[in-house]
Amino acid sequence: MFYKRVCIEGFGYSLPKEAISSRQIEHRLAPLYERLKLPEGRLELMSGIRERRFWPEGTRITVPSAASCEMLLAATRFDRHKIGALVHGSVCRDFLEPATACGVHARLHLTGECIIYDISNACLGILNGIVQVANMIELGQIEAGLIVGTENSRALVERTIQELNQNTGLTRASIKESIASLTIGSASVAVLLCDRDLSRSGSRLLSARWHANTSEHELCQSDGLETFMRTDSQRLLREGIATGLATFTRFLDELDWTRSDIQKTFCHQVGIAHQKLLFETLGLDPAIDFTTLEYLGNTGAAALPVTTALGIEQGHVLPADRVALLGIGSGINCLMLATESLESAVVAGSGL
Repeated sequence: MFYKRVCIEGFGYSLPKEAISSRQIEHRLAPLYERLKLPEGRLELMSGIRERRFWPEGTRITVPSAASCEMLLAATRFDRHKIGALVHGSVCRDFLEPATACGVHARLHLTGECIIYDISNACLGILNGIVQVANMIELGQIEAGLIVGTENSRALVERTIQELNQNTGLTRASIKESIASLTIGSASVAVLLCDRDLSRSGSRLLSARWHANTSEHELCQSDGLETFMRTDSQRLLREGIATGLATFTRFLDELDWTRSDIQKTFCHQVGIAHQKLLFETLGLDPAIDFTTLEYLGNTGAAALPVTTALGIEQGHVLPADRVALLGIGSGINCLMLATESLESAVVAGSGL
């Protein structure tokens, strides 16, 4: 899928103030660690995640999602009456019905002509939303659209700690399917796309390429980030990287790019083992990547776009850089986006 008219006008993000370290989680897991004689520091050593963040108890997903959008609209000075689509793409939502997008739409006071809906695809929901909104802009159906999502990890981490401490039948082998749940963090991010005729940034979305390997859809399953999640991390790592390579090969072929044509990358944030193996497999230099997993953990669908926002804000992207956004999510699904002039996209955020 190629785009000629779509610009990435900017990003808005909100991060919780409360940071929970991996060492704090291990202290709360003392009954489990003592019973199984697990060494302290294991969680950070395995994942590379020093801390993750929690929203205050009782936080509605709608609130930080709307805040991220408001900061973005204010920073870009974009006319909200021109927003023709609002897509909410995180795993977490306020209700099954109505769509969480409805609450965000009401808080933003967008027009009644703005199409609104939720989209769910594990860690790729916001990226999928970007593609859908980009398609509408390219077809001339709308002039601009917002894609937003907020992940809330508190309940999942709390429930996982409780289960690991109370279930005395667990072994060193059986706890492995719960470790990924302890790496989940919270974040909120919004992305504004618009037609090039409305853009001040000139930051372009060039193309999108996707690939599905649904034979492996049972490797990570959850009722939602606010309930229990079980993950076969080793197989998911192996199969996810293989699916990523298949997608990346097609991604390069479609664009007629070589690996050296990519100056910077942003990826879904899982852990240090995932990043190391991914870049080895794709044949890319890890120095071109930017990570946030050390202090945000795995923030689900928000992970890749919020990392992109922070990377732009911190000067990771230079003028003329060709930037690849490499998304891999359970299911297994991959979605990769090509961009240029991404450094000129506006970034507004709070909480870091």
